[in-house]
Amino acid sequence: MPARRTLVTTLVAGAGLAALAGLALYGSGLVGGNTGPVPCGASAPGLARVEAAARGQVAAMQAPPAPRPAPDVRFKGPDGAETGLADLKGRLLLVNLWATWCAPCKAEMPALDRLQAALGGPDFAVVAINVDTRNLDKPAEWLRQAGIANLAFYADPGGRVLPAIQRDTGSAGLPTTMLIDATGCTIGVMKGPAEWSSPDGLALIRAALGRTG
Repeated sequence: MPARRTLVTTLVAGAGLAALAGLALYGSGLVGGNTGPVPCGASAPGLARVEAAARGQVAAMQAPPAPRPAPDVRFKGPDGAETGLADLKGRLLLVNLWATWCAPCKAEMPALDRLQAALGGPDFAVVAINVDTRNLDKPAEWLRQAGIANLAFYADPGGRVLPAIQRDTGSAGLPTTMLIDATGCTIGVMKGPAEWSSPDGLALIRAALGRTG
């Protein structure tokens, strides 16, 4: 009988240790049930700040239910070479899609230019991507004539960006604007134009950056 009791005690103790080991592995994400860090989980505080600051002239800025990786769309950079959103990671981006045939797009371009002049730098940039696919000399010429001097010229003459962003954001028209944090996660979407250089617009960008002043 003592030997039987010793065997039972040993089995119970072993089962307990196995359970503890299983909990440790589960908590570490090494086994099923926890696959590791949630994508864009660290962007949640920025999303919350954007949601709180979306008011007044930028009240239409919509924070998604949770931050998500921005689509890795490809387009032409200011030097004509191909680039993409993934290549621009490292600072907050206000990615705006516009076209010369879109009157509201052109109407908000001066405000985007002023926003870039006011807050653009190592931590933030306006990335205005032209989506014209015809008369490809027209967009740059229009910017020059409109006095848009602070925005770098990005373009997608191949027509790849617009459908990809429309699918990702659910936006059917232009302008469409995405707020993408330094890690490449979407924390806000604007469907339609806004007065980006207004006090409300500046406050929104500062909030996204975590600046209090």
